[in-house]
Amino acid sequence: MTDAPRPRGRYFEEFAVGDKFTTAGRTVTEVDIVNFAGLSGDFNQIHVDDEYAKGSVFKQRVAHGLLGLSIASGLAVQTGFMEGTIMAFREVQEWKFSNPIYIGDTIHVELEVLETKAMSRLGGGLVTIKLTVKNQKGETAQQGKWLALMLSQPK
Repeated sequence: MTDAPRPRGRYFEEFAVGDKFTTAGRTVTEVDIVNFAGLSGDFNQIHVDDEYAKGSVFKQRVAHGLLGLSIASGLAVQTGFMEGTIMAFREVQEWKFSNPIYIGDTIHVELEVLETKAMSRLGGGLVTIKLTVKNQKGETAQQGKWLALMLSQPK
């Protein structure tokens, strides 16, 4: 019998307060917004109606806030630090929508480990991660914290 290959992700014990990760960028498109509206059922005019949006405070259509959060999640996962080692995504805390994400904006996520808490009875620990979603201008669009249960290293 051969040992299973090591997962790409970090085990709980490999996280340290202050660790930082930066994701690749991703451009938000009209197709993203239309698909998210269809998936979520959120057809709010600020997202799907050009003429309505022109008269809004934003002067143009904006992405759904939860679409930004969803894309941030995907970008974070693509870094690989959770691949094969995450047990559960536990919580989103203090999520703030600071600036709109417009069609054509390229966003990336900066992540920083804020806290780790061993939970040996679960076979891992809780990692609190601060996320900052930034656009191509370096402006913060969204920010908040995630709590994720990560596996411990096999013995």
